[in-house]
Amino acid sequence: MTGTEAVGQVAAEISACRICRDEPIGGDRFRLPHEPRPVAVLSTTARILIAGQAPGKRVHDTGIPFNDPSGDRLRTWLGVDRSVFYDAAKFAIVPMGFCFPGYDDKGSDLPPRRECAPAWRRKVIATMPQIRLVLAIGHYAQAWHLGAAASRSMTETVREWRRHLDHGVLPLPHPSWRNTGWLRKNPWFEGEVLPELRRLVLQWII
Repeated sequence: MTGTEAVGQVAAEISACRICRDEPIGGDRFRLPHEPRPVAVLSTTARILIAGQAPGKRVHDTGIPFNDPSGDRLRTWLGVDRSVFYDAAKFAIVPMGFCFPGYDDKGSDLPPRRECAPAWRRKVIATMPQIRLVLAIGHYAQAWHLGAAASRSMTETVREWRRHLDHGVLPLPHPSWRNTGWLRKNPWFEGEVLPELRRLVLQWII
């Protein structure tokens, strides 16, 4: 099987996945309350993998990853427009949870579904050996891709970005507008991390 065939097969399997509805971890009361709509972009050529958390409601409705204000901010961080961002030859986009997990009692998005990463993460990564840089967005992606090297604090993990970059992972905060306060409190992120992020993006998408 060629690399293209393998990626196509795994992408089709992901699209058909319903484990969060049919076999939820913890039993029926943890069943996904709506029809799953897995959202992921696999690639045979992209050198950059964007590892996010899970789709929000707008992404669930459209089927397009980061098709929301968070995506607008992320594209600004990367220094690319929508046409480049959605070019699967340049970026693979594989969140920790493929489906919108729903809302908690306060109206915030729930964490990524617990079924996704154990079932899919290693298989997906194995189909894309050409990846050279993982952008680990948020705590869940950082915990998986960095393992014990990730700090308990997302801030500390991002602050130690140089050490993680030596292993091909650049940790980032979530680009949600709810993190605007975090960005104000941590100006070193825009001053130190974003210039390096944009340099690496140019290096790997050209």
